[in-house]
Amino acid sequence: MKRSILLICLLALTTSVAFAQKESASVKHVMVYHEAGMFGGWPANHGIWSWGNEILVGFSKGYYLDLGDRHHIDREKPEFHMLARSLDGGETWTIEDPGAKGYLLTEGGFLHGVPRPDVSIPEMEDCEGGIDFTHPDFVMATRTNSIGSGISRFFYSYDRGHTWEGPFRLPNFGAPGIAARTDYIVDGENDCMLFLTAAKANGEEGRLLCVRTKDGGKTWKLVSWIGPEPEGFEIMPASVRLSETDILVAGRDREGDRRWISAYLSKDNGETWEKLDNPVEDCGIGNPPAMIKLNDGRICLIYGFRGEPYSIRARLSSDGGQTWSGDHVLRDDGASRDIGYPRVVQRPDGKVVALYYFNDLKTGPERYIGATIWTPPPR
Repeated sequence: MKRSILLICLLALTTSVAFAQKESASVKHVMVYHEAGMFGGWPANHGIWSWGNEILVGFSKGYYLDLGDRHHIDREKPEFHMLARSLDGGETWTIEDPGAKGYLLTEGGFLHGVPRPDVSIPEMEDCEGGIDFTHPDFVMATRTNSIGSGISRFFYSYDRGHTWEGPFRLPNFGAPGIAARTDYIVDGENDCMLFLTAAKANGEEGRLLCVRTKDGGKTWKLVSWIGPEPEGFEIMPASVRLSETDILVAGRDREGDRRWISAYLSKDNGETWEKLDNPVEDCGIGNPPAMIKLNDGRICLIYGFRGEPYSIRARLSSDGGQTWSGDHVLRDDGASRDIGYPRVVQRPDGKVVALYYFNDLKTGPERYIGATIWTPPPR
């Protein structure tokens, strides 16, 4: 009997080690941005776009300052809104400063620092409409000046983010404020859906909603609220279109001491929503989801686990978000809980490129922007 138990334990250990080795062999980590004495953070607050092997991602840059349990960015110094671009599928990166060219992709209020002194904050305008969302080099970014009762705006580009138009005002859709991070689905030349976070009735963050324009950005109309107003918060949506009628949305949730990732399904193009089982029941102290539909039809969800071991993880769904795999741990060498906020794209060769902010014991105390290039297991 004892020998049987020992054999079972050895088999389980061998299987676990083999899985870990296979997983580690399928990932490659790349440094996107790291600078001594500086802080790189929060791709989830900015956006990601891709054209084949060309990838563009936004992030915040500030001055590093140890603030204990808070994000380690000096709030008394300027915050810069940056872009990183790869032309080879995420293997190498160059850093771009749109503000240096006069394109200040900012919330206006600077959430984690003071305005940079070298660039004037542009005035918001009302969009005249006519935006061609289907332009092959189109990108759009939506931003806010508050995580609660904020004022949100959007910018767009027809040349893959080299030059920008905006900022253009977004309505509050009857809420005390809107805290927009970039998440949209293009449905036609002048037709686009945005997935946003609104302040709750008490002005605190927040709840999810879906809005739409059919006139190229001139007017935006509320399509629906996604789920009821929560006791805690439900914020930072990530959406994928599953079909002409079906849309899957994941959100970042908090209530009391619990942190998780939720999911909702619409089968009528955003008019109504069905609550699904949670893709992730525990995120440590909480982290937003990044989500894409893979070439093989599966859904890939990336998130940062902000508990020990501090890690970047993936989950897969083969049935449109109804059920999910266990965690695929892409890396678990984080040195603190100040990590995550991912974005994700898929390369033409099928590899997944996840972008996030991170810090580890080898690199130093600074937070940096990292990329993990991952080969998902076969379907």
